[in-house]
Amino acid sequence: MEEEEQPRRGPHFVGKKEELIEAKRTLITVGGRDILVLHHQGVFYALDCYCYHSGGNLQNGDIEELGSRLCITCPKHKYKISLAEGEGMFKGTDPTVKPPVAKWYTKGVKQRVHAVTETNGDVYITLSDDRCYIESDYYQGEVGKERRAKAAAQEKAS
Repeated sequence: MEEEEQPRRGPHFVGKKEELIEAKRTLITVGGRDILVLHHQGVFYALDCYCYHSGGNLQNGDIEELGSRLCITCPKHKYKISLAEGEGMFKGTDPTVKPPVAKWYTKGVKQRVHAVTETNGDVYITLSDDRCYIESDYYQGEVGKERRAKAAAQEKAS
């Protein structure tokens, strides 16, 4: 099925379950969005591929459990993003608690996540239909793409 024939929202065929499990991480473009589909601990996740903070590519980010949330770390600036909800995570302390104990807090949803389904060994994603602006949307638009390309060219030159 070609991308033009599919509705923007989906479901969009990503690949065969076993192939995606073996690959662990797959970058696909659907409806003009670059999506990272990853398999970790028996679960598929899909989220915008570029970090909400500065457009870093999440494809090679480390995955770790922070508090009770499974998160990916942006390789560019080490921002933490929960895989299931797209929340930006940070470690802080509550100054009213003595002694202060550091714990993980959420900044709210910063990264757009997309639904993943599996049928008869085929994996599909359905793009988020949340119409509110989410910070990772910036790096999926034309201005964000230009900014990413410019930053990549500067990094390559240095």
